[in-house]
Amino acid sequence: MKVLVPVKRVIDYNVKARVKADQTGVDLANVKMSMNPFCEIAVEEAVRLKEKGVATEVVIVSIGPAQAQETIRTALAMGGDRGILITSDADLEPLAVAKLLAAVVAEENPNLVVMGKQAIDGDNNAVGQMLSALLGWPQATYASALEVSGSTAKVTREVDGGLQTLDVDLPAVVTADLRLNEPRYASLPNIMKAKKKEIASKTVADYGVDVAPRLKVLKVTEPAKRSAGVKVETAADLVSKLNTAGVL
Repeated sequence: MKVLVPVKRVIDYNVKARVKADQTGVDLANVKMSMNPFCEIAVEEAVRLKEKGVATEVVIVSIGPAQAQETIRTALAMGGDRGILITSDADLEPLAVAKLLAAVVAEENPNLVVMGKQAIDGDNNAVGQMLSALLGWPQATYASALEVSGSTAKVTREVDGGLQTLDVDLPAVVTADLRLNEPRYASLPNIMKAKKKEIASKTVADYGVDVAPRLKVLKVTEPAKRSAGVKVETAADLVSKLNTAGVL
């Protein structure tokens, strides 16, 4: 069974994002970049499927600038078998990404796509659902547990009322939630081995996909700074403050 795992290069989650002075976007100059945390979880789950003997090959695909090759190498060091880099200097919208991934799926013919539920930069949480719709495949989002048996995947997902378990026929798209697993650290020997693994270089034009933007960003601003809280001496003071604030 072949598993395809899309990964994205984003600002490292420990870095505080800065808005450009002209408010056209987020400043990426001299900023540490890393793999999207939810993508790491997806890679880990695919590698675990391979270690269990369920999957035979784990293919990593990324869409982004040439530097995204480093992100693919990280995934290969975690246990991926080979990579595909679709170079694009533009920040593609979720629909464009889903179209490109659908083209990769048509080319690679995987049995399962495991991907992060969202990227921490755009926070759109849309590509997995869009990819499922374009492919006509079943989808199971926000997975907190995944079991694959034969041609069926059992996915446990967290919902407001507790846990929901779904059985989906393969091929399918599964998006990973935070509690699906804890990604491993790539060991030095595996990092060295990853340097020799194949990464195919493609361009958006190779797939003949329309990636024209449908959305226009008008302005990007930092969130408003929160004002300091105040201490109250009595419950009556608290009620008075809440009344003044219009909460009560």
